[in-house]
Amino acid sequence: MMTASDDPWLRADAEFPSGGTLEEQIQYLIGYATLAPSAHNTQPWLFGTGPNWVDVLADRARALPVVDPHDRELTISCGAAIGIFEVAARRFSLQATIALLPDPEYLDHFAQITVAASKPPDEGEVVLFDAIKNRRTDRSAYFMEGFPDDLAPACCAAVETAGASLRFFEDSPAIKTIAGLVAEADRLQFEDPNFRRELASWVHSTRLISRDGMSGAGFGMPDILTPAARFVIRTFDLGNNVAAADEKKILAGSPALALLTSKSDGVVDWLNTGRALAKMLLLLTSRGYTASYLNQPIEVGALRPALREAAGVTALPQILLRIGRSEKMPAPSLRRVLSEVMITT
Repeated sequence: MMTASDDPWLRADAEFPSGGTLEEQIQYLIGYATLAPSAHNTQPWLFGTGPNWVDVLADRARALPVVDPHDRELTISCGAAIGIFEVAARRFSLQATIALLPDPEYLDHFAQITVAASKPPDEGEVVLFDAIKNRRTDRSAYFMEGFPDDLAPACCAAVETAGASLRFFEDSPAIKTIAGLVAEADRLQFEDPNFRRELASWVHSTRLISRDGMSGAGFGMPDILTPAARFVIRTFDLGNNVAAADEKKILAGSPALALLTSKSDGVVDWLNTGRALAKMLLLLTSRGYTASYLNQPIEVGALRPALREAAGVTALPQILLRIGRSEKMPAPSLRRVLSEVMITT
């Protein structure tokens, strides 16, 4: 049976080995990094540690070749893990210094993070850390209510410190156009049997030992019916139904949309987008808000320029989110045990 020490969601913050070696502390912090969001909850990361550093590597075995043929979203997911690690390190008076792509001969080596003792965290840093275990991806409809005036500027500032940009949309004519693009992308994706098979392969019951993927609960049915959800997704073209549901949810259940962009489309840009995403999601969580993903018109390459035009941005769209507050937060998605993501480097 899995114990609390095996499950990163359940590990007590008080168990941090403050009297241990720096490497032991780094290994403990990796547990927080694994709580980062990832496409289909694939958790496509591996970690190796040394006396004062941690390597972050891509786990290409967890790639999504149909929906993410260039590993863009895989890379963003690993960047989010780096961002969560940075926040966790500060909570325990440590400073993380990030070197992206430190080995040009080994492109799976996304980052080496050097860790050193530093000053105690300030109140804002503690607030972000406390949000790590409360963050969820919530696919339900949100309350249609206005945002605090300072929330969007705070999110923009958090994103910019990580090297990305953010555009918020509230009560904007662009929202209807973006909703149409999401719906069009839904139809195009579900027309493809390869897309449906890939998506279905990552629909896993929480009762399985894999501890990854998405439960049937995320698709509006009890977890026990996850095998049925997997069969339906794989077998039937649900594009029109999914498109209609997404369009309705955007227009009637999403008080705001947010688009993260980057200046170019390289691995470093994707990693920094992930770092920015992590910090923005923690800030939203700390303020009582949640988010879910609408990346379909970015994943369908032919629609990405149209999204860029609708959003009125010159930079490249990387992550599209709907943001708000819901009635009931979902349970956390499963995470692999730490022994599965730790390697010897």
